[in-house]
Amino acid sequence: MKPVFNRILLKLSGQALAENGQFGINSESLISISKEIKEVTELGCQTAIVIGGGNIFRGITRDDRVIDEITGDYMGMLATVINGLALQSCLEKMNAITRVQSSFEMRQFCEPYIRRRAIRHLEKGRIVIFVGGTGNPYFTTDTSAALKAIEIGAEVILKATKVDGVYTDDPLKNKKAKRYEFLTYKEVLNNDLKVMDNTAITLCMNNHLPVIVFNLFRKGNLKQIVCGKGLKTVIADKNSTIFKREVS
Repeated sequence: MKPVFNRILLKLSGQALAENGQFGINSESLISISKEIKEVTELGCQTAIVIGGGNIFRGITRDDRVIDEITGDYMGMLATVINGLALQSCLEKMNAITRVQSSFEMRQFCEPYIRRRAIRHLEKGRIVIFVGGTGNPYFTTDTSAALKAIEIGAEVILKATKVDGVYTDDPLKNKKAKRYEFLTYKEVLNNDLKVMDNTAITLCMNNHLPVIVFNLFRKGNLKQIVCGKGLKTVIADKNSTIFKREVS
């Protein structure tokens, strides 16, 4: 199989590392995800990752009697660093060369984010994990993913979920829910489909950056998606190359 993308950005939620919605890091989940990522890089696809921290701390669930909103966001940023280091360690145990770059200074643990350095790592075949969100409160890791993808020149954002794309309703609760094969950015925004936050979708729209929503937990699916196959929902402009390829 041959990848149809040269450089991707994979967006992982923190919950992807946990077990069945629990908190913390589940070893089997981490190993499974790492295998999927390594498999893609072995195809020659340059891979960057943005990871969330919801399995450790979610700012929206904070108790505002003790933690204010901005502090909660900072705590969430720190949680992404923990996840990024865990993912790096697991990947390197599989002999995948990896770098972690943070949006804020943490030199004892990882590199600071420097765009040119990140691109150079990717060109050398290293996996780059971006942590710390945007480095600012009030912004999600979805927005960070959009920003980083644009900055490093990624051809697509692969949004990893537990279902095979975007549906008309929750497919885990409603068996009659139908999967969208293709959506425009405006359809996502106008219908409030909550694929990513509105800021992230708007950034992607303004920069013509496609988003593919897929099921990370179907074995081998990441490789399928990178090679232009598999079940998914594509979010892009109707005149984009990726849309024309998918419907041809």
